[in-house]
Amino acid sequence: MDDVTGIPTPDKDDETFWATVMTQVEPAWSEPTEDDAFSMDDKVLEAVRALAERISTRALAYRTAGRPFDPALMAAPDVQLALLRALYETKRSVDRLAESAATVAGRSGASYTQLGAAWGGIKRQSARLKWPHAVAKRTAGQSIPLQYAGGSALIHHDPDSDSWWFAATAADQQQEESEAVHGTSTEAIARATEFLLAHGLPSRQASA
Repeated sequence: MDDVTGIPTPDKDDETFWATVMTQVEPAWSEPTEDDAFSMDDKVLEAVRALAERISTRALAYRTAGRPFDPALMAAPDVQLALLRALYETKRSVDRLAESAATVAGRSGASYTQLGAAWGGIKRQSARLKWPHAVAKRTAGQSIPLQYAGGSALIHHDPDSDSWWFAATAADQQQEESEAVHGTSTEAIARATEFLLAHGLPSRQASA
């Protein structure tokens, strides 16, 4: 992916923006380097340690006593158990986010072969088993369900205008119903995803 000069980069206000964004670029990514992987480890560990300190019984005792939690206390076996519990929550979070990403990609045209390749190179059948609803077979008249960022949406086809629209409820309970102005289901999915992401999980983000 050394030469990316041929990939169009329109502004969001450009009339070709959504058509361009929803046209898949190949290859979709470059392989992470070892430095990328170690950098990710550092960021994950920072988040996990923060959660471990919040749930650790020993850390709670220090907070209750009004004393600082020295980083050296991370060596305590009970704190490491809290860290392990926090890592388990990280795995669950990754699984939820992966399902959201796979669903949006699949509903927007990606195949199970492509989803499997992105998920470490698993086979198409394994990707189908992991995310059975990501790539939906549908007719033009079927509504398309979508879940993302803690919210959900239904993408509908309007046969009179041969266009698509969506009705969405985000994680913060904000709702939006679009006009039937989207030329393809892919564009309607993109707009619904944008809305759900803009209103996704504000309370969790604030406490993170």
